[in-house]
Amino acid sequence: MPTLSTVVNGLKLPNPFIIGSGPPGTNLNVIGKAFKEGWGAVIAKTVSLDASKVVNVTPRYGKLLSADKKEVIGWENIELISDRPFSIWLEEFKKCKDMVPEGILIASIMEEYNRDAWIEIVERCQDAGVDSFELNFSCPHGLPERKMGAAMGQNPEVLNEVCSWVTSATKLPVWAKMTPNITRIEDPTRAALAAGCDGVSAINTIRSVIGVNLETLRPEPSVEGYTTPGGYSSKAVRPIALRMCMEIAQLIRQEFPGKTLSGMGGIETGEDAAQFILLGSDTVQACTGPMKFGYEYVQPMKDQLLAFMEKHGFATLADFKGLSLDYFTTHADLVVRQKARKASQAAEKAAAEQKQMVQADTEWSGDDFVAQSNALAN
Repeated sequence: MPTLSTVVNGLKLPNPFIIGSGPPGTNLNVIGKAFKEGWGAVIAKTVSLDASKVVNVTPRYGKLLSADKKEVIGWENIELISDRPFSIWLEEFKKCKDMVPEGILIASIMEEYNRDAWIEIVERCQDAGVDSFELNFSCPHGLPERKMGAAMGQNPEVLNEVCSWVTSATKLPVWAKMTPNITRIEDPTRAALAAGCDGVSAINTIRSVIGVNLETLRPEPSVEGYTTPGGYSSKAVRPIALRMCMEIAQLIRQEFPGKTLSGMGGIETGEDAAQFILLGSDTVQACTGPMKFGYEYVQPMKDQLLAFMEKHGFATLADFKGLSLDYFTTHADLVVRQKARKASQAAEKAAAEQKQMVQADTEWSGDDFVAQSNALAN
């Protein structure tokens, strides 16, 4: 039977399904629920040293529905990082590791462009017992005025410097979370990995406007009649996420062998997860998924991924990680390949026709007489 267990950057995971940083990891209660339901790891909601500057609004979600209004295709949020005091988070990190010592707990951290702040938050989280770090360089709407989130992740030079601060301050695994709101995701990825990060996560949400209410004429989600562009997620972003994960995986293969990728973006089934792994992901994350289906939906995803592996004869995740990367090429190469195939088909057809031509009188057949006659005619 195949197994979903895996070891990534020294972290022993029972399966590759990870709760992505956000509302599903917003406090100890829900983190405990995630572990109870069988998630492979949990990334807590992003924390900072001074939560007093974080003020969320309501409503802060917008949904894009299918034509029949029965399915959520896209999801926009204008939610910020955690507004809970950092001291409480440290207490809950400790309690979580006491409650579920084998559970892999990853701290998502975000700070301003300040070396001392980054080192302080790393050291204090580490002392609280977390197993790993994810650096949030990718929130598309939160605190850009403080040069945090995507505002930092869109600058490879700054990203490289901050990653160097973190990796010098801890021996725990470090992942840098990439923003999709950039022209070439390889650039910040290269900067993070060159600075010593063990891996990257991708993608965070895509900067978006979910829509306009045609009754009120106000964009949504509406807060006192106004809004701000937010982060777009759910199944509609999966094709974009797959493309960017493919690009990152190719970069890792070519320049940073041994580094890892945690892929995410609209993962709702085990088959979705399989696609990300085929394109080079070591683990997969879900954040909007648990908000739509509940923490328990990890079980059918595990079953579906195991069924996929059994169907193809894969014993471990490593057996098919990156297997589909070899089938990407340039458009020019596609043209060459198609011309070669057509030329080969034409040659095969000509050879078959030649073979059908009567070479001697003994080859004539009463049943195929007309066809043989036509074959000899120009």
